[in-house]
Amino acid sequence: MRNMTKQDFFKSFKNQTYVNQLEKIERKFESRHIEATNTTELTIYGVIGNSWWEDSISATDIDEALKNTTGDILIHLNSPGGDATDGIAIFNRLINHKEKHNAKVTIRVDGWACSAASLFPLAADEVVMGLGSMIMIHEASTVVWGTKRDMRKEADVLEQLEEGIIDIYMTKANVSREEIRKMVDDETWFSAQKAIENGFATSTAASNKDDEIAQLKTQLTSLQTEFEQHKNQNQEPAPAPLNTVKKRRVLF
Repeated sequence: MRNMTKQDFFKSFKNQTYVNQLEKIERKFESRHIEATNTTELTIYGVIGNSWWEDSISATDIDEALKNTTGDILIHLNSPGGDATDGIAIFNRLINHKEKHNAKVTIRVDGWACSAASLFPLAADEVVMGLGSMIMIHEASTVVWGTKRDMRKEADVLEQLEEGIIDIYMTKANVSREEIRKMVDDETWFSAQKAIENGFATSTAASNKDDEIAQLKTQLTSLQTEFEQHKNQNQEPAPAPLNTVKKRRVLF
């Protein structure tokens, strides 16, 4: 097996429609801690993997960023994927953090969550898809040079790797294992709504805004009701009609 180049990696995508856009994602890795909410906010933009290229983001980078934090995690994600083993390691690092600290993990897919990066949302409690964002899952791939035995051995390794990746997808998927396997084989791209339907996401940025608007409308209606009730309580009772007064006097 030889080292995979960026060209090799992007050629492995069956659908080349979005490759030019994916190649242009610039590396951005930032970490900041918000004391007020005890939340660590990460920005993960770019290729995943330590041993690939200098502009990639590794599982080691994520581990270092989370080493001294005990609270919730918010991740902004935009990645074409990369090294499968690093993707798996990051998934498990997030799961371990949740279990150890009883923390919540939220992922906002700002653009793309493809290939190895598609594993991250499976570790999150909440996955918010940005407008126009997508998730993509596909077969594992590698570059091999050697004999026929080397080729067969590497194919066996890839099959086992894929089974492990499908295990991760099945922790949240709303479809059968056979359906997920076919999605992987076919290279499947999920829009925000499709990601929600299949269990890979929980909401869209638009739906969250709709919820906020609905809550504000409910609060406004409640305030208007309270105001009307208060207004009615402070009003003096209207005088009784004259004929009613006469009747009451007669009855008395």
